[in-house]
Amino acid sequence: MTLRVVGAGVGRTGTKSLKQALEHLLDGPCYHMLELFSLPEHVPVWHNAVNGGTTDWRRLFSSHRAAVDWPASAFYEEIAETYPDAIVLLSVREPESWWRSAENTIFPAIDAHGDNPWSDMVRAMMSRRFTPDYRRRDAAIAAFEAHNARARAVVPSERLLEWQAKDGWEPICAALDLPVPDLPFPHTNTSEEWAASGRAQSKT
Repeated sequence: MTLRVVGAGVGRTGTKSLKQALEHLLDGPCYHMLELFSLPEHVPVWHNAVNGGTTDWRRLFSSHRAAVDWPASAFYEEIAETYPDAIVLLSVREPESWWRSAENTIFPAIDAHGDNPWSDMVRAMMSRRFTPDYRRRDAAIAAFEAHNARARAVVPSERLLEWQAKDGWEPICAALDLPVPDLPFPHTNTSEEWAASGRAQSKT
């Protein structure tokens, strides 16, 4: 397999919905933070990448057709260089809305997990590839906006797809030259669903 989509959008920008949508469109797995819970052997690979080590991206994604969400989105430039024919999908969201969602879901979950290989890797990634002050509103929003601005600046416009959850299937299908499915776009992993599932208190 080879990646056809490299996700540049950070967590809480519709990445779980994108995962489901891309798996349907591309008939193959989409890499997402959730993968690390079933592939714990990947955690040290990502930690090595965070520390500046060499990463064999093609080996890491050998069974996937797309990659979205953290930690992949923290390395979208390197991954996109490895897969020059893939589109770069920047999933975005209004910054204040993004902050409220992240602060109520993934950020406290990171801190709640104590010291273990997964949380150590994620904290290092946030510190070095986003901001060490991710629990502070102004710093997190500034990092979010800087991340998105850099993607817009460094990815050629003909390769970049900027997308919001409300955009649904059509822009993604157009970028991939695929027909639009005759089914609703998946909208999942809302803050309410997160709270109801208890994910904020667990790794899964």
